[in-house]
Amino acid sequence: MSAVLANDSDDLEALFDSIATEHKNAQAAKAASQSSVTPLAPSPVNAPVQSQGGDGALLTKLGQLTRTLHESLRDLGYDRLVEQAASSIPDARERLTYVATMTERAAERVLNATDAARPLQDQMSSSATQLAADWRKVYAGEMNVEQFKSLAGSTVAFLEGVPEQTKATNTQLMEIVMAQDFQDLTGQVIKRINELAHHFEQQLLKLLIESTPEGQRPPGSEGLLNGPVVNPDRAGDVAHTQAQVDDLLESLGF
Repeated sequence: MSAVLANDSDDLEALFDSIATEHKNAQAAKAASQSSVTPLAPSPVNAPVQSQGGDGALLTKLGQLTRTLHESLRDLGYDRLVEQAASSIPDARERLTYVATMTERAAERVLNATDAARPLQDQMSSSATQLAADWRKVYAGEMNVEQFKSLAGSTVAFLEGVPEQTKATNTQLMEIVMAQDFQDLTGQVIKRINELAHHFEQQLLKLLIESTPEGQRPPGSEGLLNGPVVNPDRAGDVAHTQAQVDDLLESLGF
């Protein structure tokens, strides 16, 4: 990231130099053309100004202002603050992508395990319902001996199959539990993203406060650079809430 920012800085320098060169050439050409043209009668005082190179002059002025700002930030060390803040953006984006990927995988594992366990439970429920209805017929005296023998065999087969189906169901339930391990990993990542966001905010606040003239700084604004309160007994001038940051930005007109 630092190499990219360094390349961007070199590109800015080259852009500024090209604009300055074009401006000098344009001024020289203008002076040469004016020296070879017969002077015209002066225009009225209130006549509108005719600007043939207005766009070029505006571009040149913008380039000069941008160079001044760029050099001022560099001389004061603010470019490092901006670089540190900007370098946290790709890191946070990659971490958020990781969280999204892990969450998606966990969701797929849970859905797959649920799809595998549901038929097992449906089969057990259907067999148990049918056996209960048949046994009610036995107590009602509605079955003969052969039907009773068949029911007894079906009941034994059902009971013998319950442990196997229960084991298969438990396997899928364990898969659902194991899929939740993403919370520990993503929790750490989210914590890191929160730290990056706070660092990014603090760097921008520092840049904003230090670039604001002394007379325009709100009282206690320097305390906002210390971060959130960790120990209330040692709070001092440290920012207590996010609302104080909002108040600072509002007082500065943002």
